[in-house]
Amino acid sequence: MKKQRKIKISGTLNNPAPLSARNGLISKSLVYIQFSYNSSVFITFRIDSCKWLLSDGRYKGDQEWQPYGCMMHQYSQTDTRRCLRYLAFWGKHNHFVFIGDSRMRQLYLAFLHHLYPQQENTSTMAPPPDRLHSDQSFGDSKLRLHVQFIWSPYVSKRMIGEFQQWKNENEPPSVIVAGSATWYIKESNTSVHALEEYSLNLTRLVQAIDTISAKRSRVLWTLQEPVNTEKLHPARAMITNEQIDMYNKAAMEILQHSAAQLWSSARLVAQGNLEEMQDGIHQGPLALKHDTQILLNMYCNDHMNFNDGTCCSSAEPYTTLQVVTFSILSVSAVMSLVLVLRDWIERLRGRAYTPLNDVGKHQSDTYVLVTALARMGIIMAYFFLCDRTNFFMKENKYFSQVSFWLPFGYVFALGLFFTEDSRFTKVLHRDQTDEWKGWMQLVILIYHMTGASGILPIYMHIRVLVSAYLFLSGYGHFCYFWQRGDAGLVRFFQVLFRLNFMTVTLCLCMNRPYQFYYFVPLVSFWFLMVYLVLALPPQVTAASSESNPLHYLYLVLKFVGLFSVITILYMSEVFFEKVFVTRPWKALFVTTDDDIHEWWFRWKLDRYSISYGMVFAVAYLLAQRYNFLDDNNHSNLFSPGIALSATLASIIGMGSYTTFSFLCRNKLECNEIHSYTVFVP
Repeated sequence: MKKQRKIKISGTLNNPAPLSARNGLISKSLVYIQFSYNSSVFITFRIDSCKWLLSDGRYKGDQEWQPYGCMMHQYSQTDTRRCLRYLAFWGKHNHFVFIGDSRMRQLYLAFLHHLYPQQENTSTMAPPPDRLHSDQSFGDSKLRLHVQFIWSPYVSKRMIGEFQQWKNENEPPSVIVAGSATWYIKESNTSVHALEEYSLNLTRLVQAIDTISAKRSRVLWTLQEPVNTEKLHPARAMITNEQIDMYNKAAMEILQHSAAQLWSSARLVAQGNLEEMQDGIHQGPLALKHDTQILLNMYCNDHMNFNDGTCCSSAEPYTTLQVVTFSILSVSAVMSLVLVLRDWIERLRGRAYTPLNDVGKHQSDTYVLVTALARMGIIMAYFFLCDRTNFFMKENKYFSQVSFWLPFGYVFALGLFFTEDSRFTKVLHRDQTDEWKGWMQLVILIYHMTGASGILPIYMHIRVLVSAYLFLSGYGHFCYFWQRGDAGLVRFFQVLFRLNFMTVTLCLCMNRPYQFYYFVPLVSFWFLMVYLVLALPPQVTAASSESNPLHYLYLVLKFVGLFSVITILYMSEVFFEKVFVTRPWKALFVTTDDDIHEWWFRWKLDRYSISYGMVFAVAYLLAQRYNFLDDNNHSNLFSPGIALSATLASIIGMGSYTTFSFLCRNKLECNEIHSYTVFVP
């Protein structure tokens, strides 16, 4: 088997630098274009994700609703009750009012069904047929919840009176959802006079709406959804989409300058699901589900801590630590700019020179440090704009075969066509492992960006890549220590600094716990385990084992101890939690909610991967020592027969794991087996 050639993604056959520089220029240009576009959107329209949620959106391929420019969390019954309970705890009354015709009643029932699905057909939820055209209400004292439906199919004295009453209340309803038009169209037989009356009565609502909204209540006017004319009953044949558009236009013209929020996205939701309408006028289950989710995102997102719920979510307040961190980075950026300007001015004056004394070297080191911190500051500022503000528009992840496999194929093609020979001949030398880690990071990035975690075979193969990264980490650190015997604290802190500098800076700038960026804590923890195994006396190195064969026994005992500690921690989750929630290191392993289960899940999933890498390193180094293989030249490692057998075994191993990933039934089952079988592929 020949040594593999190094595959460089950002290189050419002879000189990778030009292509790499060109790619960097293209990337910077794309960032500048994106930044300029979002700046123009921000200046022109301002950033109001609530307005985006209620005004625009589209259906994705999985029939989920995607609001324009922000992410919508899918509220479960538990999530919703947690939100209402939280608001009730702080003294807020969760009072929802739906006022209008049968479409509003349908939304009222869908809202209640989301909260209490087990009571769908009880008399407390849905009224009997003879009471459909009447007011309804539902309450839950534990949640301080009161949900009302007020039957008012016209914008009439009844509706105006209700708004006037809420106007005079000290604590009006939290959310008022109103909508009406179809009864006007039906009863007036598309009369122009009815449209004028509708407009006039809407005008009478404006003052009350403004007063109610000033008391921190939300008033939503629902634009009328289109109808499916093919399914309409003959008695409703006069309700056409043209008539509905006329009434919607009138509502928009009158209410757009009031404090009412025009809910136009409900119309788009219905428009994409006309086939679900059983009678041509009332919405199907999917559209009602999306409407309910939009309401909940509007009401709850600003109070909940959901990473995928940015619609209607205001920016987090800045902490003192964030201000201090960004201040230091800003000072570095200013100093860097001053140094660059000074050098530029000196060159213009013809006085630029290279000092030969120590002071000049000190200035050069300062320049490198300051400019590096300045670059870091720019990167952190960009990350902050992307992650912690609504400056850049966001979307929920959505998996499609094309969105995943297209960039994957692009990376594969680059690896095939842009290659470079390596000067190293060792098995898994530095060039190979760096390249391996590099393309794995690209694939993992594609996996996360495209939301492919819901596809079990893809999920399991990505788990293999994560395990492979830890495997390489164990292999690399063991080989380094074995050959050099350097287990000092300087080496230890150098590695931890390289791994954690970016992550710790992110934690400080983004106000997030260390576990939020879970992969670096995982790699850092397992490096600590490797270091403890190798650094604790007696230290076993290549030199010590050659002079004293008894050190092989010490090494075996160390491995037995490592596997034993891992197994003991895995066997008792309670013991595991007691170990890792102990202060002072508790903050390194818990999430924002003071929960350690995420760390437990990540830890147990790859608990043996780094040990597999260390064991492989021992086998490889001993094979080298006793001349079972010689990788000090460019010749073949093995005879053709052995090479063919090894290749066949590799294909069988990878094929077996792929088959396993398709056969296991769920993630829980796959994850339990993964730790024991991951060494096969």
